[in-house]
Amino acid sequence: MASPNSSIKIHEHCHIAPPPTAAPSSHPLTFFDLAWLRFHPVERTFFYSFPFPHANNPSFFFEKVIPNLKTSLSLTLQHFLLLAGNIVWPSDSETPILQYTPGKDVGVSLLIAESEADFNHIVDNSPHEAADSRSFVPHLESFDTHASIISLQITHFPNKGFSIGISTHHAVLDGKSSTMFIKAWASLCHHQVVDEESQSSPSLVPELEPFLDREVIKDPTGLGLFFTKIWTEKLSKLFPTEQNSGRTLKILPFPPQLEDSVRATFEITREDLEKIKKRVLSKWDDIDIAMNNEIPSYSKPHTLSSFVLTCAYVSVCIAKAIQGVESNKQKFVFSFTTDCRGRLEEPVPNNYFGNCVWGEFVDTQPTDYIHEEGVVIVAKNIHNKIKKMLEKGVLEGVSDMFSTYASLQSEGIERIGIAGSNRFGVYGIDFGWGKPAKVEIPSIDRGLTFGIADSKDGKGGIEVGLVLNKHVMDIFKTLFNAGLCID
Repeated sequence: MASPNSSIKIHEHCHIAPPPTAAPSSHPLTFFDLAWLRFHPVERTFFYSFPFPHANNPSFFFEKVIPNLKTSLSLTLQHFLLLAGNIVWPSDSETPILQYTPGKDVGVSLLIAESEADFNHIVDNSPHEAADSRSFVPHLESFDTHASIISLQITHFPNKGFSIGISTHHAVLDGKSSTMFIKAWASLCHHQVVDEESQSSPSLVPELEPFLDREVIKDPTGLGLFFTKIWTEKLSKLFPTEQNSGRTLKILPFPPQLEDSVRATFEITREDLEKIKKRVLSKWDDIDIAMNNEIPSYSKPHTLSSFVLTCAYVSVCIAKAIQGVESNKQKFVFSFTTDCRGRLEEPVPNNYFGNCVWGEFVDTQPTDYIHEEGVVIVAKNIHNKIKKMLEKGVLEGVSDMFSTYASLQSEGIERIGIAGSNRFGVYGIDFGWGKPAKVEIPSIDRGLTFGIADSKDGKGGIEVGLVLNKHVMDIFKTLFNAGLCID
């Protein structure tokens, strides 16, 4: 099978703008946004099989799919105007801003491509070369003076299906917001596909109407300026070859880790989660965890969330698999992001469009992850971290995040992260030709991160995406299946 990287063909590169009636739009960046200012893009790809009987009709993609996707994208952008603009940094502003100017900003970059890759192999859960997925997501432009907010790519797999790849700037929107945009686009496109005769202008349901007022995020202690200075002063020193004064919007290099790496997807069913939960709770009071004195010890819960169980199980399997290949790597830490929309002193609307997440490091000992009872220990610590966060506030110790990360790196502690959410409902996103055959988060290949999503079968399970060294993946698969008693 030919590698997708050598078989991609570009049919068209265009820019999709909102309708010409769109007005200029400008928005500040909040401290939540500025914390991610030069972070790598977040990427997601949706793969769709052609519905029967269109699979063998070569004109269906170019005469039906593409026109509908383009038209509905333009209509969607009138609700999400800032996505058609850029991040800019005016000379009289201490921090960058978001700006859309009709006529000047040409809209969202859209690439129409074709691939000879084996579609069935790409959407299969079994391991395949990590580099394969790179062909189906677009590059996100960033320069010293400005940075794009999103870019899109639609890839045709003749006689099989197509994919929609999206690359988003993390300083503008988090996972919940990017998913809201995709759902809004799908909703308007679906309306066009199923009701071609309708002359009415479709509207969005309330939960997909974005709340764009960033002024609702309060910053009394100046965290926005604090994070901006970290990016401009401290982190720029790590990249001395960059010729700029620090006031740059160029995304820092976080290259994908593709050499000898494979990507695979694993399913944790509802029954699997129940098994893990029973095992963890049965040993809850027997595990002696060395915790810092200031961290409260909470009583045994009646149940545990799917999130806690999945994160504990997967992170421990990853750590043990890595340690199985590289015996000198024994220290790990797990971090996750939490949605702060309803957890701030002044809560923001659930449909707030922007970043409103913050990262949390789990208070574990570095060797807990390779402990025989690692899943129990880590699950207990994640549960306690969430309880503590809800009691003391999600922004407790927020200004220490960068220094904590630097300290962990200096101590040789591997950070395991997570992307996505099983609450986003990505497998329900239907543009009018059916639900996705597969959803991937390509950007997890830029670090030791696993992605999670709702299960495709809709039965309450969780899908886990991973990119690991081939030998590490082999051990991970063995540990993962053995722990769930899978033959």
